[in-house]
Amino acid sequence: MRSKEDDIAPGRRAGLTVKRLLDLIASAAGLIVLSPLLLAIAVLVRLLLGRPVLFRQERPGLNGVPFHICKFRSMNDSRDSNGELLPDHLRLTPFGRFLRKTSIDELPGLLNVLKGEMSLVGPRPLLMSYLDRYTAEQARRHRMRPGITGWAQVNGRQTVKFSKRLEYDVWYVNNWSIWLDLRILFLTVWRIPGGAGVISGQDVADVDDLGLSDRCEMHDARRNG
Repeated sequence: MRSKEDDIAPGRRAGLTVKRLLDLIASAAGLIVLSPLLLAIAVLVRLLLGRPVLFRQERPGLNGVPFHICKFRSMNDSRDSNGELLPDHLRLTPFGRFLRKTSIDELPGLLNVLKGEMSLVGPRPLLMSYLDRYTAEQARRHRMRPGITGWAQVNGRQTVKFSKRLEYDVWYVNNWSIWLDLRILFLTVWRIPGGAGVISGQDVADVDDLGLSDRCEMHDARRNG
């Protein structure tokens, strides 16, 4: 049975094979080269934010098949007098904000890339609760593996409306090429480490322009990561 990934652009199956090969090489090399940094960050997360060091959450992957994304934890477990977790912006510490601004919290995602659950470049994996709320066109974002970075991330990131980010995702799927991936990786290295487009502690409440806010519990977006 053919994967929907192969149907994105006829005749480009070889390119997708190259894409996966590059993902394997880059993720393995990245994990090895960055291992001292990963270890240091893990120790700091444990000391400053507590356990677990890694935040794991189920997200939709290729064709919507769920997998568990890995990130460094960026929020603590502070609770109110009723034992409920405080809002995200109150649990996001300066250290956690630094991890997000520099995208260092995303580095454990290299494990997902190595396992074939993600790609270096692709639409960012969102929440499972959105799957049945996308239009048929928006759902095309799942016809390629989700990425650590993507076209939306180098074109405004969180400063762009949610629906526009989905448009960017679909555009990427429809226009994918190895050269486009290389361009996105270059722009990521150029822009993301400086925190361009990052709104620390932002909830997913900006999905109102997609019509999701009155159809799903926003608490689904609350997380420890």
